[in-house]
Amino acid sequence: MMSLDTLETLMAASLVLLVGRQILARTTILRTYSIPEPVIGGLLVALLVFALRQVLQIDVRFDAALQAPLMLTFFATIGLNAELAGLKAGGRSLIVFLGAVVGLLVMQDALGIGLAWALGQERILGLLGASVTLSGGHGTGAAWAKVFAERHGLAAATEIAIACATFGLILGGLIGGPVARFLITRYGLVPAPESDIAGATGFEQPKAVQPITADAFIETVALIAVCLAVGSALATWLAGTAFELPAFVCVLFVGVVLRNGLAVPGWYQVLEREVSLLGNVSLGLFLAIALMSLRLGDLASLALPLLAMLVVQAVAMAAYAIFVTFRVMGRNYDAAVLAAGHCGFGLGATPTAIANMQAITARFGPSRLAFLVVPMVGAFFIDIANAIVIKLFLLLPIYG
Repeated sequence: MMSLDTLETLMAASLVLLVGRQILARTTILRTYSIPEPVIGGLLVALLVFALRQVLQIDVRFDAALQAPLMLTFFATIGLNAELAGLKAGGRSLIVFLGAVVGLLVMQDALGIGLAWALGQERILGLLGASVTLSGGHGTGAAWAKVFAERHGLAAATEIAIACATFGLILGGLIGGPVARFLITRYGLVPAPESDIAGATGFEQPKAVQPITADAFIETVALIAVCLAVGSALATWLAGTAFELPAFVCVLFVGVVLRNGLAVPGWYQVLEREVSLLGNVSLGLFLAIALMSLRLGDLASLALPLLAMLVVQAVAMAAYAIFVTFRVMGRNYDAAVLAAGHCGFGLGATPTAIANMQAITARFGPSRLAFLVVPMVGAFFIDIANAIVIKLFLLLPIYG
C-alpha cells in the first residue's frame, strides 16, 4: 500500500494537469478531438496506478480530502458569476435545454430497463446503470444504491453504482469533444459575431492572461468562503426534509444570491476575473484528483451484461446530443458547444461538462450562451429533475 497525504495528492494533481497539457500540445489527434487536459493526465495516472496494482501488487491511494472543497469552490464561482440579468436574457434557451436534459433522463432510464430485460438481468439493475449513476454521478448513485439494496434486494448495489458512475465520468470526458467537432465541421459552424473574444467570460478563456491584484484576489476568496460556509450550513439544515439538496447546489444558490444581492443596492460588484480564475483552478484540480483516483479495476470487474448496457448508454448519449440537443438548441455553434456540455454531465458531472466546453471554445471560439446555460442546468436543475424521473420509474410494477 502506498498512501499519499493531502499535500502529496495536491502535488500529484498539479503534475497531472501539467502532463496533460504537454501531451495535448504534442498529440495531434487529442487536439483534433478537443480532449480536456485533466482527462488526458488523469486517465494516464489512473492507468499507471492500475498497472502497478496488477503487475507489482502496489496499491496507490490518493487522499480525497481536497476533492469536496475544490468541487464546492467551483460551484461557488459558478454562482458568483451568475448575473440574473444574463440568466433572464438566456431564459428561453435555458428552458429548452432543460427540456432536452429531462428527455435524456427519461431515455436513459427506459433504455436501461429495456436493456436489462433483453439481457436477462434484473430491471432494477438497468435503472441503476442509467440516469441514477450516469446523469446523477457518484453521489446520486451511492444514495440511490442504498434504496435499491434495501427495498429491491439488489446485491452489491453500492459497488455497481460507483463502477457505473466511474465509467460514465471517463466516457463523458472523452466523447464531448468528438461530438462537438463532428457537428462544427459537418455543418461549417462558427461563433456568432457578437461572441467575440473580448466579451468572453473567464470560464470560456481559462488560459487568457488577465491583470489581478492581491486585494481583489483576497476579496474573492472571502466571497467564496462565505458561499461554502453558508451553503454547507444550508445543506445540513435541509437534510432529511422534503427540500433536501446536495451541498454543491446550496453553495451555488448562495453564490447567486450573494452576487445579485450585493449588486442591486450598489454595495459591491463581484470581480468576475478573479472569480473565474479561482473557478478554473479549482475545476482543473478537482478533475485531476477525481480522474487519477479512479479505480479502473472496478471497471475491469464489471459483468459483461452491465458493461454492454453502459456502452450502449454512451453511444445513445452521443446520438442524443447530435440528433436532439443540437437540433432543439438551434443547430448553430452555440448548440454544438451545448451538445459537448450535455455529454459531459449526461454521462459524468457538471465539471466534466465545463471542461468539455472549454476544450471546444479554446479551439473554435467562445460561446457565451453555453457557459450561461450549462452550469445552471447541470448544477442546479438536473438533480431535482433526475430525482423526479427516477421516482416515477420506480412506480412501474416491473421490478418483482
